[in-house]
Amino acid sequence: MLFAEQELAALEALLFVAKEPLSISKLAEILELSEHEVAELLQNLQERYKAKSSGITLVETDNCYRLGTKPEMASYIEALYKQPAQALSHAALEVLSIIAYRQPITRGEIDFIRGVQSDRSLATLVEKGLVQEVGRKDGPGRPILYGTTEQFLIHFGLKSLQELPKLELCQEDNQKEDD
Repeated sequence: MLFAEQELAALEALLFVAKEPLSISKLAEILELSEHEVAELLQNLQERYKAKSSGITLVETDNCYRLGTKPEMASYIEALYKQPAQALSHAALEVLSIIAYRQPITRGEIDFIRGVQSDRSLATLVEKGLVQEVGRKDGPGRPILYGTTEQFLIHFGLKSLQELPKLELCQEDNQKEDD
């Protein structure tokens, strides 16, 4: 189906101004088009952004869409903001990986797996928006359950948690490094 440039421009404008990724159904509702038509428009937009002359790309996260910058543009964006990248500590990465694979999980369970307290790392992850409280566990004290956020998926370029590497593969890689 051939779309009028106005529909494509409207889709692009919506994705540009949206604070959060938008679902196909939400886009269809706003544009007054069918979901199939919106999917075709998204595909058309994706093709446009594949050109080397574009610094923008269409990003899909958890069946929702947003505009983003191409990874190769990172140095220019960093220069604009002149903020040194603050990498996560080794401990924070450990906690984040435990939460990603075992969610929902309590702080006590994280501490047990790691063998050390994880309060500071967990607080950092919550502050950065990579982890959030997702409920409370039934049991004594009703401890807080933690899980990853949509920001986690965006930060690591994942469409969903199903794209996380399988644990068996990670363990095999670690064994090869030890040999």
